[in-house]
Amino acid sequence: MLIHKGYKFRCFPTEEQETMIRKTIGCVRFVFNFALGNQRKVENYWQATENLYQSGMLPSNEWKGSFFNAAKAQRDLTELKKNHEWLKEPDSTSLQFTLQALGEAYGSYYKDQREAKLKKKKPTKGKPKFKSKKNDIQSFTSKCNQTKAGRTIRVEQRENKWYVLLPKIGWMLFSKSKDIKGRILKATVRYTPSGKFFVSFTTEQEQETSQESLFATGIDVGLKDFATFSDGHKIANPKWFRRAEEKLAKAQRILARRQKGSANWEKQRIKVAKLYEKISNQRNDFLHKLSTSLVNENQ
Repeated sequence: MLIHKGYKFRCFPTEEQETMIRKTIGCVRFVFNFALGNQRKVENYWQATENLYQSGMLPSNEWKGSFFNAAKAQRDLTELKKNHEWLKEPDSTSLQFTLQALGEAYGSYYKDQREAKLKKKKPTKGKPKFKSKKNDIQSFTSKCNQTKAGRTIRVEQRENKWYVLLPKIGWMLFSKSKDIKGRILKATVRYTPSGKFFVSFTTEQEQETSQESLFATGIDVGLKDFATFSDGHKIANPKWFRRAEEKLAKAQRILARRQKGSANWEKQRIKVAKLYEKISNQRNDFLHKLSTSLVNENQ
């Protein structure tokens, strides 16, 4: 059975590549917000007409707003590029992907609305929101296509260093810590608040079967102890945030005293971001190691 699996690595772009990455992220954000803004206009027209109908100023609400159509938004992208020449600089598949992501977000929202109406419950998901430069997640995704020159995203080793080829960015150095199995479908480049760049691959590969075990265990997750097993064994809660709380509070106090936007403020902001990133990495490392050991040792 074919499955999709992800691989994430730290990458080290040159100054020119970093500039193109930032441009691509900006273009992706613009296209996403432009499409979302158009859909919001459609929704606002319907709501205005509905309000007039409810107040008795109109005999009925004949105006029907259409659901968000990702395919139509991609067709409109061609016209948008004519009016904004700078949208032709980044990889075209990254702009198409962000519209597909918006379509999936709206599809999830519409589905939640229908289910909530049938079950007579309050919806749990809100409408997609506009992207901001201040968001922690700054990324774009390029799809891997087959061309006469080869696949548009591929990995090669040169002089004991690993490079990844990305559309419009070229060969970029990255730290390959594990083998990439399967066929690469797409690659996502992400810029973190701490100033680091990462590249993630989504691959298609055969599902690997783990070795069968005769042991089985029950798990109860708690607060005082992270997990208690059916045999009485307990895993202590590492509480990574509590361990770094004093150092983090000190760094945030220093940041609060800096003039926002200054060079010293930016340096301190990165220090705070690195502390949060370290806590996140510690949590993920702990969870991955624990879950892997449980799967390998039990049924």
